[in-house]
Amino acid sequence: MSDRPDFQPSTLVIHSNRSYESQSNSILFPIHQTATYIHESVGVTKGYGYSRGANPTVNALEQSIAAIEGSNSALCFRSGMAAISTLCLAMLRAGDHVLLSEVIYGGTTRLFEQVLGNFGIDYTFVDTADLPAVAAAIRPQTRLIFAETPANPTLRLSDVKGLADIAHAHENLKLAVDNTFLTPLIQNCLALGADISMLSTTKYIDGHNATIGGSLATHDEKLVERLRLVRKSIGTIQAPFDAWLTIQGVKTLPARLAMHCAHAGEIALWLEQHPRVAHVNYPGLDSFPQKALAVKQQSAFGGMLSFELNATTAESLLFMKALKLCTCAESLGSVETLITNPATASHCDLTPELRARLGVSDRLIRLSVGLESPKDLIADFENAFEAIFGN
Repeated sequence: MSDRPDFQPSTLVIHSNRSYESQSNSILFPIHQTATYIHESVGVTKGYGYSRGANPTVNALEQSIAAIEGSNSALCFRSGMAAISTLCLAMLRAGDHVLLSEVIYGGTTRLFEQVLGNFGIDYTFVDTADLPAVAAAIRPQTRLIFAETPANPTLRLSDVKGLADIAHAHENLKLAVDNTFLTPLIQNCLALGADISMLSTTKYIDGHNATIGGSLATHDEKLVERLRLVRKSIGTIQAPFDAWLTIQGVKTLPARLAMHCAHAGEIALWLEQHPRVAHVNYPGLDSFPQKALAVKQQSAFGGMLSFELNATTAESLLFMKALKLCTCAESLGSVETLITNPATASHCDLTPELRARLGVSDRLIRLSVGLESPKDLIADFENAFEAIFGN
């Protein structure tokens, strides 16, 4: 019952690869909150020896992630950054080179600039939306292309299949995609040709701001075993309780995504037509330069958008503060609508010049549209506009 094409998403997330507990017949898989496991005899276990290596509750979540990724295996980690760090430590060595999307989550930038660079791992930022530029940036030492699409926070898209074709034209070069903004239910990166799909499960997979977590999925079983070894060695496995909570979130993922996408589309269109809004970044808008690519590789347009006001930076920040239903907080993909200013949050470590070049201005506002009524959210925006700018 693990063959992904057999089920529609709403059935898939509930039944495919579902694990049950046999002792009490609990409908919910239990939390195995344990550090170690009893050996039946010396060297004989039921597959678990120590929870730094594997845990039944974490394994149940991994089966759920594998089901939606369409892969045989997935691994879960303490955070999205733990997943990326483990991937890099598993695949790279001193002297290797990585191509990174130039518009990418700030934490990924910090990892390479302030940590991995100290170990002799070289990297280049490139516009992964520009396929010829990607091909030209590849070196003999390049071992990984790490792309993020849609990009955080500009929503700039990269052609996953195009990147995969470029990577696979070179020996020992793999493509990994951070698919956090869309999840495999909207954009199946492995089906598009990527070698590795990465998710911050903190976001849409959990959906309730309850956990921190990350996952990696791949069809490459040799890489899976390497990732298991590195995860065990450095202790980046997901915590059992966080895994249990995330399992519950996965079950409602299709229903939540449908609402996120519908609400975001409505909000984006309304914002675009407002005279106080300079521009809106949302792949579902006809004005979005890459809408055709979004239609090509996505089944929907997602719940994330960003926009700038016809206002000063100070006025833009006051506008954010005036909102009542949009909570100013980092993270995204939850039932609550979250709003943030990337220049002072996720991308604060970038220089102002670099942020400006990438489209992350001090005035840019990122919105993770939640499950509240769009009518109420629009009224909240109208009230904030009136409070800051008047009629």
